[in-house]
Amino acid sequence: MAIRRFAAGLVLSLVLSCTAAPAEELAAVGRETAPPAPAAEAAAEDAAVPLTRVVLFSSGVGFFDRQGEIDGSAAVALKFNTTDVNDLLKSLVVEDRGGGQISAVTYGSKDPITKTLKKFAIDLTGNPTLAAILNQIRGERIEFSAPGPLAGTLLGVEIRRRDAGQGKQPLEVEIMNVLTDDGLRSIPLDQVGAIRVANAQLDKEFRQALAVLASGHDADKKSVTLHFAGQGRRPVRVGYIQNAPIWKTSYRLVLDAKATGDEKKESDEKPGEAGRLQPLLQGWAIVENTTEEDWKNVRLSLVSGRPVSFIMNLYDPLYVQRPTVEPELFAGLRPQVYDAGDRDLLEPGLPAVRQNVGGKTAAKPTAGAMSGMGARGSGSAKGDRRAALADAESAGEPNLPVSGEALFGRNGYAQPQAKDAAFSVTRAADPGAQSGDVGELFQYSIVPPVTLARQESAMLPIVDEQISGRKLSVYNPAVQPKHPLSGLRLANTTQLHLMQGPITVFDGGAYAGDAQIEDIAPGAERLVTYAIDLDVECNQEANATSEEITSVRLVKGVLYSERKHVRSRKYKIKNSDERARTVLVEQPIVGGWNLVAPKEPTEKTRSVYRFAVDVEPKKSAALEVAEDNVVSQQIQLANSDDATIRFFLAQRVISAEVKAALEKIIAMKAALAALVEQQKHLESQLKSITDEQQRIRQNMQQLDRNSDLYKRYVKKFGEQEDTVEGLGNQVKRLADGETAQRKALDDFLLSLDLKPAPVAAERAPAQ
Repeated sequence: MAIRRFAAGLVLSLVLSCTAAPAEELAAVGRETAPPAPAAEAAAEDAAVPLTRVVLFSSGVGFFDRQGEIDGSAAVALKFNTTDVNDLLKSLVVEDRGGGQISAVTYGSKDPITKTLKKFAIDLTGNPTLAAILNQIRGERIEFSAPGPLAGTLLGVEIRRRDAGQGKQPLEVEIMNVLTDDGLRSIPLDQVGAIRVANAQLDKEFRQALAVLASGHDADKKSVTLHFAGQGRRPVRVGYIQNAPIWKTSYRLVLDAKATGDEKKESDEKPGEAGRLQPLLQGWAIVENTTEEDWKNVRLSLVSGRPVSFIMNLYDPLYVQRPTVEPELFAGLRPQVYDAGDRDLLEPGLPAVRQNVGGKTAAKPTAGAMSGMGARGSGSAKGDRRAALADAESAGEPNLPVSGEALFGRNGYAQPQAKDAAFSVTRAADPGAQSGDVGELFQYSIVPPVTLARQESAMLPIVDEQISGRKLSVYNPAVQPKHPLSGLRLANTTQLHLMQGPITVFDGGAYAGDAQIEDIAPGAERLVTYAIDLDVECNQEANATSEEITSVRLVKGVLYSERKHVRSRKYKIKNSDERARTVLVEQPIVGGWNLVAPKEPTEKTRSVYRFAVDVEPKKSAALEVAEDNVVSQQIQLANSDDATIRFFLAQRVISAEVKAALEKIIAMKAALAALVEQQKHLESQLKSITDEQQRIRQNMQQLDRNSDLYKRYVKKFGEQEDTVEGLGNQVKRLADGETAQRKALDDFLLSLDLKPAPVAAERAPAQ
């Protein structure tokens, strides 16, 4: 209930402060220098809530936790960069933990200083002269010395010309006119001493305007004042999110370590056991204090994760365009006479008010309801949070402030404390995460309190332990075609989550190279490389490829086949060193290609296979990697030529049923082709006779019907008609035969459902 009352009071106070008069708003800007209310000013100076905890996130924000004590009603003033005010307004949480309440949170206006100064009764923009200032307070009663003490009502300041002597330009003199008790007096302004405005309110605004003018000298800084109301000495807490540089990590890896187990000579090492080490890993966190204050004995935590964070403009004043509503005016009306009727035709409920939107009159809209924000959780949950906060503070362990509950003590994350290390690590897994590097958070809590001056940076130790590792070389022809890279397979045997960063490697007491790692969880392994291994040479031979049909089946006139492409790549590795080497060969993973030999890689990533090859001293070794790719093909047998069918008929993988069906298809297609060819031959003969008859008809038109040639043409024409009739009957019989043969072929094709032959033993890859 206390938290709910605090939230409601804070919202109400903010609303009241935002709707206050301009003078009151501007008074808050110059609160540090404003002279009125000395008691409140003293309270603001005495009250202090020091910074006790800082949590820096790798997403570019920091959480700042302040805890302290106040006495009675007090004001706590904080200063922020203007760019950080939006984050402050979005995330500020204030708690009075001793029974008091927060009355308001006030901060300087975002308006330009010239616009702010114009809101005061005395305008100080443009560097006005004393005469210009006095002219702004005409009519006010002032007290001044000239040289004796005088008082009166200021009429204004005028400029008069005075003769400066013969041959000189006239002088302009500023004269102050005042109505005193003795009458009007005109006094040169340069003879007037101290001037005091009798109007206390005007004098207060004048001083406030000067305070605003002074604050403009540091336009990038804004003061935020927290007002607490209550009695007695009690603890308070303030937390907020602020933009912060991303903290970074860097590591040093020293390989001058002893071999695991018994001491061994290099010549006694077996290839599979070569290079096992316990290197020393030293890690540092790099942090920057870019805030407006020094960090003194601050509990510092470094969190790696990706919480959703954004900036919303809450600082700039926002104004909503509202419609202008005017009452509708009616002119005087003459008395009206109405005819008798069955019912009143007048429209009831005539609106008396209209609104003017863009020059048009429309009905007034109804006001929408405002929805509030309620706090979630029960009273018991709040009690659990306070109890957890008390437990955490008594144990001296900071909580991970990823939410409001974590901020004020809900113990939702396990926090093991390392006894011998200089830090502790907290890990929390989000059950709804899709991958480890998105949903997993880990935290380094620096145990010794950190002291860091503003605008300074520091390197803080986070790890100094021996880990497990093994030397090896990594060969990738796309990186270096001739030599592999010297590297290590690191195993994170610490209890810490190692964040990504650069690693500087030292070997034999000297610099060996640089490497880079991604995040490594406890117990995980990573591969790092840091130099070119000149003692080992690698060579990659051109790919050998082969192709074969692996499966043929027939279904409803369609031939389904699978074609396997096999390719291999050979690597030759030569070790010129006195020590045995393990070379890790990387080969890209290509979509659609399956690994055949070796059966399994040593390890597999998203983009490459890795194969470990052990090489004896002064010897060579070879590795062959074979892959295959199976491509499916569909062929319509009705539209295929004999050459295509005979190609599949010659494959050794087809079954006897498929072979017999293909042979029958070839025979049926040959018979169909013979019928078609005979039909074409007869149709060719018919066309020749038809052309000959056309020629005879043309000749007969030129001859006498009683001539011998004409009679011979008539006889020949008759013989050709008999031949045409016979050929036509043969073409018809052939066409009917073709239709029947084609139907028989189609029926046979549609009836096919033949599976492929059983797969024989796997063949060795092509050499």
